[in-house]
Amino acid sequence: MHKKVFIKTFGCQMNEYDSNRIYDAVKSIGYNKTENQDDADCYILNTCHIRNKAKDKVYHEIGRVKKLYKDKKKPIMVVAGCVAQAENTEMLNREKYIDLVIGPQSYQKINNLLKSFEEENKVEETEFDSVSKFRYFDNIKNNNTNVSSFLTIQEGCDKFCHFCVVPYTRGPEYSRPFKSIIDEAERLIKNGSKEITFLGQNVNAYSHIEGSREYRLSDLINTLSKYNEISRIRYTTSHPRDMTDDLIECYKNSKKLMPFVHLPIQSGSDRILKMMNRKHTVNYYLNIYEKLIKINSDIKFSSDFIIGYPGETENDFKETLNLVNKIKFINSFSFIYSPRPGTKAAELEITDKDKLKSRLITIQDKLFSNQIELNKSLEGKTLEVLVENKLENQNKFFGRNKFLNSVIFDGNESHIGKLIKVNIEKSNQNSLFGKVIDEMKAA
Repeated sequence: MHKKVFIKTFGCQMNEYDSNRIYDAVKSIGYNKTENQDDADCYILNTCHIRNKAKDKVYHEIGRVKKLYKDKKKPIMVVAGCVAQAENTEMLNREKYIDLVIGPQSYQKINNLLKSFEEENKVEETEFDSVSKFRYFDNIKNNNTNVSSFLTIQEGCDKFCHFCVVPYTRGPEYSRPFKSIIDEAERLIKNGSKEITFLGQNVNAYSHIEGSREYRLSDLINTLSKYNEISRIRYTTSHPRDMTDDLIECYKNSKKLMPFVHLPIQSGSDRILKMMNRKHTVNYYLNIYEKLIKINSDIKFSSDFIIGYPGETENDFKETLNLVNKIKFINSFSFIYSPRPGTKAAELEITDKDKLKSRLITIQDKLFSNQIELNKSLEGKTLEVLVENKLENQNKFFGRNKFLNSVIFDGNESHIGKLIKVNIEKSNQNSLFGKVIDEMKAA
């Protein structure tokens, strides 16, 4: 008899990719995907440990699940992802409702763990084994049918920024074999994908050596660009230290690589960057910016900013603000620093919280104004939009322009998966709204 599995995914795109692959795996042991979270035999929380109070959010979510199933048979309760990796057996001891804790490098074992659950009762599996994980999933078809699809090419991190928990939850850097990635990309193309986003904790650190040949992210971009069915290519998230010249050249040579670069800097102060162990300076970052703009003046940038890193002074913050004024970042993320247990920065004293809130408001006002200014400048213009889907409960369709902006417009089902021309009539901070002009191509 078929059983039902529901996965609630938190955090990054890599977790979204992992959740889809878990669905692909458990289908072979009789678990079918359900969209109804109150009607599952197995309920999985795929967690993220990057933001503040991640652990508390998990326990809050489990409390909500308990209420959902108060008068129903309890599902097998699985906590997966980075919180599972960081907390492991502590979660089983603290919350008896949890049945299985599984880290992100152990998903290849999920079928066996589910099958043996009734015999072994509580289960915890948090071993780091990226090689086995990807070899396992290479033999399972990726059934994702989205127009825009994620494809993980690299996991883990060797940078050890002092604020970041990723090396401890995702392990050391590992790059998948080049052929395995292209094979999976071909599968996604057959499923109908028109846009592929390469994913990695340090995606531009991708390096797979086969014989005497080293394959880099630029090789993946150039190879995927040759497929007629693919309209757009993106990648995230990058580290400035790995923004190599061969990758920069792709912005000149590949028309399918979108002119939008998400390149986290975290701070505009060299002093803070050194304290963070970021391994780059502001001038190093600006040099990359200038190279990219020189090679393609159309490129827009987004970034990540940590406000109030321990020791940040008013002058350090002003230097960050100066950088934001110099580079008109769009679609950027900014957060007040929050300590992560086990990281070096967790031992440092945090700046006064009221000051941090004021700084965050200042930086976000500027970042948001950049986004509003860009969107306003697009009003009255005709943009190329890749149509992804129809909005739920609305007679509107959703797509994105080359800069990853959301575009909402009246359309029809035949537009899905196609590049069309949309005339932008109005905008707000987050979205563009327009009218279809005509179809560009049936790619």
